[in-house]
Amino acid sequence: MDYSKTLNLPQTDFPMRGNLPQKEPEILKYWQEIDLYNKVQAKNRGKTKYILHDGPPYANGHIHLGHTLNKVLKDMVVKYRSMAGYDAPYVPGWDTHGLPIEQQAIKQLGINRHQVSPVEFRAKCRDYALQWAKIQSEEFQRLGVRGDWQRPYYTLLPQYEATQIRVFGEMAKKGYIYKGLKPVYWCACCETALAEAEVEYADKTSPSIYVKFPVKDGRGILPEDAAVVIWTTTPWTLPANVAIAVHPEFEYVLALVNGHKVVVAKGLLDAFRQAVEAAEAAILDTYKGEQLERVVCRHPFMERDSLVILGEHVTLEAGTGAVHTAPGHGEEDFQVGKQYGLPVLAPLDNRGRFTAEGGKFEGQFILDANKTIIEELKEKNVLLGHGQIKHQYPHCWRCKQPIFFRATEQWFASVDGFRQKALQAIRNVNWVPAWGEDRIYNMVEGRGDWCVSRQRTWGVPIPIFYCNDCGKEIITEETIAHIEKLFKEHGSDIWFAKEANELVPPGLTCHHCGKGKDFRKETDTMDVWFDSGSSHLAVLNQPALWPELQWPADLYLEGSDQHRGWFNSSLSTAVAVTGQPPYKTVLTHGFTVDEKGRKMSKSLGNVVDPLKICDQMGADILRLWVSSADYRSDLALSPNILKQIAEAYRKIRNTARFLLGNLYDYNPVQDEVAYEQLPELDRVALLELHKLINQVLAAYENYEFHLGLPCGYTIISGGKPERLFTWMSLKTPPYNCPPRHSLGTPPRPQTVPLPGAGMHWFVC
Repeated sequence: MDYSKTLNLPQTDFPMRGNLPQKEPEILKYWQEIDLYNKVQAKNRGKTKYILHDGPPYANGHIHLGHTLNKVLKDMVVKYRSMAGYDAPYVPGWDTHGLPIEQQAIKQLGINRHQVSPVEFRAKCRDYALQWAKIQSEEFQRLGVRGDWQRPYYTLLPQYEATQIRVFGEMAKKGYIYKGLKPVYWCACCETALAEAEVEYADKTSPSIYVKFPVKDGRGILPEDAAVVIWTTTPWTLPANVAIAVHPEFEYVLALVNGHKVVVAKGLLDAFRQAVEAAEAAILDTYKGEQLERVVCRHPFMERDSLVILGEHVTLEAGTGAVHTAPGHGEEDFQVGKQYGLPVLAPLDNRGRFTAEGGKFEGQFILDANKTIIEELKEKNVLLGHGQIKHQYPHCWRCKQPIFFRATEQWFASVDGFRQKALQAIRNVNWVPAWGEDRIYNMVEGRGDWCVSRQRTWGVPIPIFYCNDCGKEIITEETIAHIEKLFKEHGSDIWFAKEANELVPPGLTCHHCGKGKDFRKETDTMDVWFDSGSSHLAVLNQPALWPELQWPADLYLEGSDQHRGWFNSSLSTAVAVTGQPPYKTVLTHGFTVDEKGRKMSKSLGNVVDPLKICDQMGADILRLWVSSADYRSDLALSPNILKQIAEAYRKIRNTARFLLGNLYDYNPVQDEVAYEQLPELDRVALLELHKLINQVLAAYENYEFHLGLPCGYTIISGGKPERLFTWMSLKTPPYNCPPRHSLGTPPRPQTVPLPGAGMHWFVC
């Protein structure tokens, strides 16, 4: 049972005299009736702009606590900037394409995407996405988030899609877009390539095997009754093996182990001996790794040779120092394979099953094939050791299934083309917290080329034609401009509704062969990170739709996982097209956890539903929680924490009521006292008030909202209240008052002497 179900507490436990669950909807209705958002915008129109660009959440389910944290923080920024005199519009948005929407549409609507037409399937996905965007919009508004909810942006809008096509075209024009055969992350469950940002790591138990590759041609160095031994945790990749990599500087030995002459790295010989349960290992000869280059071994069960090559990526951390190399199933394997001109084999289909190229394993799923391949190795008498290992392994972020590297022809954006500009742009951005700068800098510095194609239907198509005469790709300024115009008028559905020859510019002739007039179209769609990563131009630079916005944004504000996601993709498209970053400041927040620091999950039963909190306690309790904690680290929430937040809210509200009650008959014209005539204590209070104002403003300018929460201090004279003040303290108050306490845990009342007879601070 989740936490939220335990929060149906009696009114005596939470004496919310403000009746937030009942009052808040009335306030929200009033705001809508008076059109509060546009009133604020009209008041500040013409003033300096402050643009917070909303990172679009997926429109595929009810909001959760992470959404709450994110949207409330954004709302605090926008409202503060508006109150500070900025023209600070807030246009919310939604990410409405791609795998997450497809999965939910298929699951909840019972659609088989292979049995309906692409146009019909896309219509179902569109309806599903817009339905959830509407629901989420209402839920965000229930949190008190003020924005232009009548004119949000969706990545499925025709104008948005048209701009995305232009971004892609500009990158292609500059030579950043290319098609290539490379290993990419592949999800067999979702049947598509994945980007790095769509991969997460989790524990997995895999086979751990040591396999002999018999020497075929030792080149006068290795005897031909010896074998090079490899270690792998992915037996299913062995059918694609074409080489064995050794490090040129490592020392290798020919050793007699359990009656086998084997070649392994000297530094791993003892670990290898123990792994294969050998009593001893007698060294017969030693070699430098570079001496073994181009020794030829036999594949253990395929009719194929396996070449010994040199690779700097080989380590002595585990295994044998001789690395099984399959260029079709690994990035490092692919790169070193290119140096030696090795073939790129990947005998798998989209579902992760072996094709005919996989020989006797044809039709087997890769993880199932592990067992049969191990049996084959035993039969061939080349399996020296067999165990299991638990390790971190990449999984699909949506279906949570293990993924694999698979070489396929995909469209890529060459990061090398704009990497240095991106790194310089990062240095020109204000990162909050400051460690975010190094984090994204290191990611961009070490990032490989961006795989931008996906084998899906619900998305923006890759705007490329192929000449049926010569087979070459057609992507020119003319074709991009024509597709952009079509998408702007009809949306991207037109790509799926019409044939290629109806989509090309009239009279188009292939510029490669000079004669081709018959074309076919690309069937892949763009990575959804390319969708959302184009939002800075598709939203901020669209005066026809949102004239109040401007490029670049003053602030991007999302969770810290977006360093490799939206922050990264937005930076890439912006720098590639404009040479400049799309944001001036990037603020990141942590994740929501329970009071024990554990990630919230249904299996642990520690999920807190923000909508139920609103119904039972009010959205202001959630907003106070967001503002009370340092968002730069993970934020905890639980029933106990909610009780503390609720008590703090009650004290703040009651104090405000008391103060307002004392001022009900105050008339500044009649009752105001000149500063010079004020008692010394009042002048001290005014001084501290202005110090406080400056401190609070500085805190909000620096996005340190949690430093503005109240501690209550009452000034008394001679033990009897003479005048009451409430202080919002950022630092230790004057006269050695105790430091600011945590919400819900106030210190005991105490007095601290003040200058002047009978004057004391009473700390409440």
